[in-house]
Amino acid sequence: MRSCRDISALVSQELDKKLSLSERLSVGLHVMMCNRCRNFQTQSRFIRKAARRYTDELQSRLDNKS
Repeated sequence: MRSCRDISALVSQELDKKLSLSERLSVGLHVMMCNRCRNFQTQSRFIRKAARRYTDELQSRLDNKS
């Protein structure tokens, strides 16, 4: 089984690119058993989603001013 350090790196990579099947399975299995990594994954996804919404809103406001 991969270490928490490896899993957190994969969770971060997952935000930017599609992981391989074996990487996705490793992450999925690990986060089922590890609360800390599951929390990290949840928080990472939340931050990414919030940042996207924020930048979309800023862009929308800039487009409306033009």
